Amino acid sequence: MSLRERVVELTVGMGEKFLRALDPYFARHSLVGDRAFFDPAQFPWLAELEAGVPAIQRELDALLADYDRLPNLQDISTEQRIHTDDDRWKTLFFVGYGQPIGRVAERCPETARLLRGVPGLTTAMFSMLSPNKRVPAHVGPYRGVLRFHLALRIPEPATGCGIRVGTEVRHWEQGRTLVFDDVYDHEVWNDTDGVRVVLFMDVKRPLPAIPRLVNEAVIRMIRWSPFVQDAKLRQEAWERRTWSRSPG
Repeated sequence: MSLRERVVELTVGMGEKFLRALDPYFARHSLVGDRAFFDPAQFPWLAELEAGVPAIQRELDALLADYDRLPNLQDISTEQRIHTDDDRWKTLFFVGYGQPIGRVAERCPETARLLRGVPGLTTAMFSMLSPNKRVPAHVGPYRGVLRFHLALRIPEPATGCGIRVGTEVRHWEQGRTLVFDDVYDHEVWNDTDGVRVVLFMDVKRPLPAIPRLVNEAVIRMIRWSPFVQDAKLRQEAWERRTWSRSPG
């Protein structure tokens, strides 16, 4: 492990303890409740995003044409190595904690436009699970956001792809969104022979005024942390090695 990676690892460890201490505060003040899964109807803006799925899929397909060369999640976000160490979970980030990352938006302009309409968006990426990939049980770092999975490519049988959050199990439905709190213990699997792709988004949890200000301050700190800055540099380095200067 390089010195830079070690610094990132230590910083992430300290940051996780601080964020975990805030979890009860955000849960107590949540304007949408505190549960594993949420009703998508609580987020009216999802209708426009889901209406744009065909356009997002067209841009996604251009990326999937070179699937084997897409970066592995742990090669961009190194702390994910505790969850995955192979080449079967791939990703491309649009934004991380409010900071644009790389040139994916240039290659996927309609997806980027739709993401700009998501209120409170902090992080967005394409999350791609290869056939027979399982992500073991783990918990997310921070209750200040909710997680959204917009299903873009769900291989058959659809019941072969699933996610457990707490004690509840759900399956993605093409073109629809699952909304959940990733601070609950959760695991994901793709037991099919196809690639599962979701548009993965973290969105600020709806909160009243004072907790919302606390949340905004925390997100700004995370944005400039080594955790985010290192991931940004890693994806941009991958893009320089892999893509030509033209976004087409």
